[in-house]
Order: sequence, then C-alpha cells, then structure tokens
Amino acid sequence: MTAVPRSAGTRQSIIEAVLRIIGQDGVAAVTNRRIAKEAGVSLGSVTYHFETQHELLRESLLHFVAEETRRFTELADQCQARGIDIGGAAAMVGQVAGGTEFDSRHIAPFELYVQAGRDERLRAAAAECFAAYDRLAAQILAGLGVPDAERLAGTAVALVFGQQLRRLATGSPAEDLVNALLLLARGAGGDCH
Repeated sequence: MTAVPRSAGTRQSIIEAVLRIIGQDGVAAVTNRRIAKEAGVSLGSVTYHFETQHELLRESLLHFVAEETRRFTELADQCQARGIDIGGAAAMVGQVAGGTEFDSRHIAPFELYVQAGRDERLRAAAAECFAAYDRLAAQILAGLGVPDAERLAGTAVALVFGQQLRRLATGSPAEDLVNALLLLARGAGGDCH
C-alpha cells in the first residue's frame, strides 16, 4: 500500500525535474540521466515511469497546464465574486506576471508552448491552459467595464505573453506589462480612470 504513494511521489519528482531542466536549459537538455540526477531518483525510475521523451514532455506540459488552469480559474472566480477595479486589475497583472524576476519556472512555459507548436500531440494541453488565461482576462476586462470583454480576452492574453517574452529577452521591467494592459483597457473603452 505504501508503494503507490512512493511511486506517485517519484513520478511527481521526475515531472518537476523536467520542468526545472526545461526552464534552465531548454527542451534539448532533457535527458534521462539529467532528469534522474535532478529528481534524485535512479535512472531506471525515469524509464519505468516514462517510456519515451514525448511522454515525459507531454506529462510535464499537462502537469503545468493543470496547475496553471487551477490557479487562473481561482483568480477568475475571485474577480467574478469580488468585482475588480483598475487598482485590483494592476495588482492581478503583477501577480500573474510573477513578480520582477524570471526564473526557470517562468521560462519553462515558453519552452513547452514552443514544443507544442512543433508537436501537435501537445497542442490540446496548451489550448486548455490558454482557455484558462482567456477566462481570467475576460473576467478582468468585464470587471473594468470593457465592452466585448470575451472577444478581447485573447488579445489581452497575447499582449501579456508578448510582454513576458519581451521581458525574458530584454530584461524590461514588469511595469511595462501593466502599462500595456492599462493602455489596452483604456483604448477598448473600459472605465479605467
């Protein structure tokens, strides 16, 4: 009976190690030996839990998606329950942006989404995560009084991802992301004074 939790714990350790490796050095750095070392498990454990590299990447992306979907659904529900003003929206964007520093946890999603672009078998998992992002964006935009919030949600999410990618590549500050979103909300006719 104790083997099941230990096995689940080993599998989880492997997935978390894969995400750290992807964030640190990219998908190409994901090798069974490196995963085993990073996760603190035997090499045999990696191959026991995941037969192929594709399965490893898919499960890592699905794990990330499940966490992100849960987190963004909770945030969207909070917005809907409490309502939101421009200050709350700015704070939420800062929270979503993950602060001011990029670490391997913030970089890994970009790597996984690029991999999903190369591997259609990963696209459904990526689409699920983007649906959660869109839901949160629609809640925030609607709370700010932006007309057609659901239609503009994908644009807002694209702006966030673009600004995050820009931050990653150039080191630009998180405030640039907040300012860009405020500009979008004001331009869309939201009550953002």
